[in-house]
Amino acid sequence: MPHISTGDLFRANLKDATPIGLKAKEYMDRGQLVPDDVVLDMLVERVAADDCKDGYLLDGFPRTLAQAEALEARLGPDDDVSVVNLAVEDDVIIVRASGRLLCRTCNNIHHVEFSPPAKPGVCDNDGGELYQRADDAADVVRERLRVYHDQTEPLVRYYDNKGLLTTIDGQSAPDEVFERLEAALPARG
Repeated sequence: MPHISTGDLFRANLKDATPIGLKAKEYMDRGQLVPDDVVLDMLVERVAADDCKDGYLLDGFPRTLAQAEALEARLGPDDDVSVVNLAVEDDVIIVRASGRLLCRTCNNIHHVEFSPPAKPGVCDNDGGELYQRADDAADVVRERLRVYHDQTEPLVRYYDNKGLLTTIDGQSAPDEVFERLEAALPARG
């Protein structure tokens, strides 16, 4: 099932200088948020591709009630929607995110506590330099969580009220989380 991240869509459309990417760049260059309709245009264009005909997984969208309502308005009556909420406590998220280390060359992920590299600062996969993304700093993660609770958490009730939500304990063992996630997603045609 294709994994579609709005962040990846932005980067690809900006890199390829697509008409939608150039439109988004105008807002970004002015320091403004890209309007939801432009994000939705990008998303709708992507999910119209052949690889999405049997389903796709959205990551990072919708993030607000307004985005959820706009997405719903663009979906067809036969579109089957399932929503998964991976529930993880804030303090666990802070530890997980603030300990993440990425390889500059192969993007392999290590974690200072859960999967430390054999040699500090060096990727086990290819020997590349490990670094921490600026948005994984603990104070930035706390701010991202504040925004999540304010803007995104209301989607849990919104989708639950529609009977579309499955909540999975994201603090379980990774294999258990994966099994529950797989079971929550509809079978592909």
